[in-house]
Amino acid sequence: MEDILEAIGGFWNAVSILRTVIVVAVLFIIFNISIAHIRKNLMKKARTKKQKSNVEMFSRVMRYFFLLLLLIFAVFSYVGSWEGLGIGIGLLSASLGFALQRPITGIAAWVMLIVNKPFIIGDRIIIGTTRGDVVNITLSHVYLMEIGGIVTGEETSGRIIMIPNSVLFEQNIINYTSQDDYILDQVVVAITYESNLDGAMKITLDSARKHTKEFIEATGKKPYVRTFFQSSGIDVHVRYTSPATRLQEFSSAITKEIYDRIMKADDVEIAYPHTEVVLRKKKSE
Repeated sequence: MEDILEAIGGFWNAVSILRTVIVVAVLFIIFNISIAHIRKNLMKKARTKKQKSNVEMFSRVMRYFFLLLLLIFAVFSYVGSWEGLGIGIGLLSASLGFALQRPITGIAAWVMLIVNKPFIIGDRIIIGTTRGDVVNITLSHVYLMEIGGIVTGEETSGRIIMIPNSVLFEQNIINYTSQDDYILDQVVVAITYESNLDGAMKITLDSARKHTKEFIEATGKKPYVRTFFQSSGIDVHVRYTSPATRLQEFSSAITKEIYDRIMKADDVEIAYPHTEVVLRKKKSE
């Protein structure tokens, strides 16, 4: 009788092991098919070798993580405590979720970058208060070539800023070059009230046209002028389209062109803070 019971027990143990192996195998096949489909779609979105490498790394990390879950599932399934399995998976998920919150959020942000493409390598962007040109996007960080920093303006400082992907869900993102490579810029010059305003407007427009001729042809957007009253004169704003990564180059060239032309003009003067003393003779009664 004992031999029969042992045989039955061994049989059910074998069935239990076989059942666990079959379930694990089926789950693993389903997961592999799913991850292969996701990998295929991400590969279509990836444009650079580094992005493709990140896709491969992401696929491997997901496979290793799922294999760990399958191993835990197999152990608890073999023991036969499905309630313990549920509790164990729940505790494991909670602990992993807490310990790996930032990395998991970073990977989710990386997937968002690959799929939605709010910016790509080469774009000039602002994340929060940080400006830079995107030089690399990895599973954990976005690498920016810093703009400004130790210098003022829109020129690169040469320093690399590493921004964790996880903060992308918490910060505003501004992309200079989302639509094309050109954005609106301006040069402002203040002229005196005694100056010829029409002449000043012509000088600024001609200066902007001279240095942005190729961009006018490329975009079809011509420079234009806006004027504003100030306490010591009139501000003349000449606005034009130029490449986002070369703003300082063209604003500097246009500024010098405007200055040289005003210096040669007889009826336009640059306004600047100064004090004038005007003496008037009092009329006698």
